[in-house]
Amino acid sequence: MNLIRNGADKGRHQTSKETNMTPEQINLVQQSFAKVAPISETAAVLFYDRLFEVAPSVKAMFPADLTEQRKKLMATLAVVVNGLSNLESILPTASALAQRHVAYGAKPEHYPVVGSALLWTLEKGLGDAWTPDVAAAWTAAYGVLSNFMISQAYGERPQAAE
Repeated sequence: MNLIRNGADKGRHQTSKETNMTPEQINLVQQSFAKVAPISETAAVLFYDRLFEVAPSVKAMFPADLTEQRKKLMATLAVVVNGLSNLESILPTASALAQRHVAYGAKPEHYPVVGSALLWTLEKGLGDAWTPDVAAAWTAAYGVLSNFMISQAYGERPQAAE
C-alpha cells in the first residue's frame, strides 16, 4: 500500500516510506463512513463550514453555491473509502484530483487544514462512534491519500493532519 510513485516504473506505485493501513483500520474507515453516508448532506455542510472557519482564505477557491461541490466531496469520499482495500484502484483518481486541485490554487499546506476539517466533521457526524481507533484509522487514511496526492501534484511529502 505504498503510495509514492516512481516515475521510472511505468505507472506502478511503489513505496519509499511507511503509509500502510492495517486491514482493521480500513474496516473501521469503511464501517464508520457507512454511518456518515446517510447524513452526507449535513456532513458536507459541516465540513465546508468548518474549513472556512479555520481557513477563511480558501473560501475564494470555491463557488458561492456549494451545492454541487458538497455532492462531489461526498461522492469522492465514497469512492476513496470503498477503494481502500484495493488502493491501487483509486490511485489514478487521486492523482487526477490532485492535479485539479493545483489548478484551483490548492497548495501543499492546505492538505493538513482540510484533513483537520474532515476529521472534525467525522467526529461530529459519528458522535459516540468516533472512538480513538476510528480517529486513528481516518488519520491514517487521510495521511496515505493526502501524501500521495501532494507527491503527485507537487513532488513533496509533508506531514498529514493529526
